[in-house]
Amino acid sequence: MAKRLFDFFMVLLALIILSPFLLIISILVAIFHGWPIVFVQERPGLDGKPFRFLKFRSMTNEKDDQGQLLDDDLRLTKFGKFIRKTSLDELPSLWNVLLGDMSLVGPRPLLMRYLPRYNAFQKRRHEVKPGITGWAQVNGRNAISWERKFEYDVWYVDNRSFWLDIKILFLTIFKVLKRDGISHEGTETMPEFKGTNVKSL
Repeated sequence: MAKRLFDFFMVLLALIILSPFLLIISILVAIFHGWPIVFVQERPGLDGKPFRFLKFRSMTNEKDDQGQLLDDDLRLTKFGKFIRKTSLDELPSLWNVLLGDMSLVGPRPLLMRYLPRYNAFQKRRHEVKPGITGWAQVNGRNAISWERKFEYDVWYVDNRSFWLDIKILFLTIFKVLKRDGISHEGTETMPEFKGTNVKSL
């Protein structure tokens, strides 16, 4: 209950303070990426239950001759790279926190299609609400392997506390300013998670 109250009032305050800034980013996203300005996708939340996850769009909707979307690297614009590196694309997710679908701190919400690919150990990341930032994000973000990410996620599940959340929030500020771990080697973000039989590293 304390975590939920902290999330709610912190996010409400942030949305009020950042509202002019959010308007500016919205206009720029519309100019560079078109409409809609917000990317909406079903993601797994607490216990794997789906919710509508929100982010600012960082890609265009360009398609090939067959009508299929081009690869992410081809659709990601310079402005899109900028808002990803600065984590500004995450700002609409504050609404998910306000609604109670997410928390400020927790394992990042990934893709619904990953759910059947998790082993028993990795599934434990869904024992808590997903977060805008988390222990994996301040310990490597996209620069580490999927297995390492899940190990950090489950460590957070087992060791979560109010003070750990505060620590992660402060560490996140430094990580964003340094722009650490934005991408995995050889890709703009992370390669797709195909599954693993490894329990932990």
